[in-house]
Amino acid sequence: MQLSNDLAALIGFACEAVLWGINLTLFFVSLAILRHRPLSDNINNPVIYLNCVIFLCCTTHFALEFNHFYTILNDTGVAGFANETSSLVGADFFISFTDLLGDFVLIYRCWTIWGKNYYIIVLPFLTSIGGFACIIATLDILLATNPNSPTPPPALVPLSLAAYTLPLCTNVMVTSLIVYRIWYTSRTIPDSPQIGQGATRRAMMLIIESGALYLVFQFVFVVLVAISNAAEAIVAVMAVQIYGIAPTLIIIRVGLGISSENTSGTVASTRIKWVARHTQNTGESATNYTDVGLVTHTDLEGMKESSLSKSEKHENDTELGLTRSL
Repeated sequence: MQLSNDLAALIGFACEAVLWGINLTLFFVSLAILRHRPLSDNINNPVIYLNCVIFLCCTTHFALEFNHFYTILNDTGVAGFANETSSLVGADFFISFTDLLGDFVLIYRCWTIWGKNYYIIVLPFLTSIGGFACIIATLDILLATNPNSPTPPPALVPLSLAAYTLPLCTNVMVTSLIVYRIWYTSRTIPDSPQIGQGATRRAMMLIIESGALYLVFQFVFVVLVAISNAAEAIVAVMAVQIYGIAPTLIIIRVGLGISSENTSGTVASTRIKWVARHTQNTGESATNYTDVGLVTHTDLEGMKESSLSKSEKHENDTELGLTRSL
């Protein structure tokens, strides 16, 4: 049995209702956590405000879908439920606008993790803005040509596909950069919270912290749009709540102080010191002894002092050992 547009829209609404409940719960949990914890460099007021705006967008989208649900079912029933209305056009706008704001949260996190390097985020920022511009153009053309169509006409498919593919490219780039940075830091920083965790737990934390859940939903949605499958109506309304859930999960972990954000901003540099070593024959060897110390720089003063003290202790032990050998 082929899935109809009307049935897909009804299933999507039911799924979004469940996800909105989860989003609501997580949002208030994040507010409770942040209320009892002072703000740090890892999470500041702009990010909190942006997350609040994202939640409001998710709630507005669900409210528009709910209004469409009871209005259409009361007037005409299931038949024609998926047809575009003024409220659904507004809901479509909020899908892309929420996606844009979610991209900004991930881009900001990537920028922070990479030591506030603007060059890292230039391309992801441009692709996210380009995708939003494409969806605005798509909605404008759709309203002017066929405002009641449940899916974009074939002529608009390339433009609508670009509108969702560009944000997907943003997510691929940003997620890859975040995952690489967390992985690299967890290998080079001894006190990284990723060290000592099981493989399953590490994978789960990477998915949460990098917003990979966000990426998976967006990828599935783009594929369904490309093949013009009716199931896109299910994934589209679910995705808007995922756009709100993913940044909230990141904020919760950072607020609890268990995120790799605490160490991923650390820049590790290796200092190599060459020390002459005496031998039995000549008194000094042509082969030098290499003393490698890890010096870290981070915004968290406590971690900085801990890392430096360990480095100094390592150097003192090494020099003491050399003195004894001499």
